[in-house]
Amino acid sequence: MRRLPPRSLRGQLTVGLVVLLALACFAVGVTTTLVLRNFLMGRLDEQLSASGGRFAASLEHEARPDADNRPDTRGQAEETFGARLLDDTVTRAAVVDDAVDRPLTLTPEDRRALTGTPVDGSGHSIRLSGLGKYRVTAVRGDDRDILITGLPLHPVEETVHRLEAVEAVLFGAALVATGIAGAAWVRISLRPLQKVTAHAAEVAGLPLASGEIAMPDPLSDTDPRTEVGQVGTALNHMLGHVEDALTRRQTVEERLRRFAADASHELRTPVSNIRGHAELALRHRGPVPAEVRHALERIDNESLRMTRLVDDLLLLARLDAGRPLEHEPVDLTLLILDATDDARAAGPGHHWLLDLPEEPVTVTGDAHRLQQAIGNLLVNARTHTPTGTDVTIALTEEQGTVLVDVSDNGPGIPEEIQPDVFGRFVRADHARSRSTGSTGLGLAIVHAVVTAHGGTATVTSRPGHTTFRITLPA
Repeated sequence: MRRLPPRSLRGQLTVGLVVLLALACFAVGVTTTLVLRNFLMGRLDEQLSASGGRFAASLEHEARPDADNRPDTRGQAEETFGARLLDDTVTRAAVVDDAVDRPLTLTPEDRRALTGTPVDGSGHSIRLSGLGKYRVTAVRGDDRDILITGLPLHPVEETVHRLEAVEAVLFGAALVATGIAGAAWVRISLRPLQKVTAHAAEVAGLPLASGEIAMPDPLSDTDPRTEVGQVGTALNHMLGHVEDALTRRQTVEERLRRFAADASHELRTPVSNIRGHAELALRHRGPVPAEVRHALERIDNESLRMTRLVDDLLLLARLDAGRPLEHEPVDLTLLILDATDDARAAGPGHHWLLDLPEEPVTVTGDAHRLQQAIGNLLVNARTHTPTGTDVTIALTEEQGTVLVDVSDNGPGIPEEIQPDVFGRFVRADHARSRSTGSTGLGLAIVHAVVTAHGGTATVTSRPGHTTFRITLPA
């Protein structure tokens, strides 16, 4: 079953107003119709009582040629009905037509309706097949007979139907006018709320996740005596707290970036010195104990790893600071070929597959940084998948964008790690085996480099299939 789409507050208020007015109009219409019908029925009953049953009493004898014995129609309205019952049998029935009586032929249903009329002098409604609905009253005659006199109900029904038609037209016009006027009035009344909504939408459109944010000015219409004013006041307080939190976060991030840049810059010299001394000691021609040589080799390897870490931290610090990159034509096809050759040499146990277009694909950017980003993706695939894994590098160009996909059929990335996989120092060691150390900055550099080029980096992964995608402007 399809659910109806939620209506706006303005629509709900307008519809509610029209529905309430419709209910009020319906109640008024029903009440006036019933009152008018009861009034007209009462007048009809009074006419029946005033007639005294003279016309029905004159039907006691059969009609004769002598005029003195004809039914008495004097003072009787047109279509007045009369009937005489004796021993629950209708002996005669007639109706006044052009001031004379007109005998009627009654059906069995008509006779049952007449014999079932209570003899209490009150008005009762029946239907006669040849005449329609009638209001009748039954009284006892002098000869133990029952005299029934009736008047047609169609004048009453016509009057009631005319009133219903007039009310339907008037109430319909009133509902349409109220709907239009109500919608305009609600729109005017909700203008302050629309300002609050626009203000909140403006804040929602700001990139609050990163960077220094300039919050919009607070709302001015915050009258605490109105509900909208109370909402505006609460929104201003909330945005004030958000602005304070963002300012503090930005201050902390700037300090951390400065610290990372300064620390990385200061570490480059001592790390280079350590590595240089280790290499110098390893080149010593004299005999060096095996334990010492092993320690020197470990110092050299760790200093090389630390050098890479320092370089990665410096690169991220420069990208965070918005350092400009080179903007030159870059042949991505050539970059992918070179990066794949390097990956094939470093990981001969993997199967490296290429899916490249026939024509070279060129973008504008920094060739060195783009090569580093693509290389990091290949290193990531080689490092976190077992030997024998198929790794496919695909390059496509469509609708003004260039797509670089690096896919593998390895064990996949845990679902809880995927939203933060491009974060710094994020690892999924518990799900993807590693044979070498990792700083946890490779994918962070990929994301930073691609973002600096105006592109995006995404990942989709499930057991047996993982794809990292780089999207760049063509």
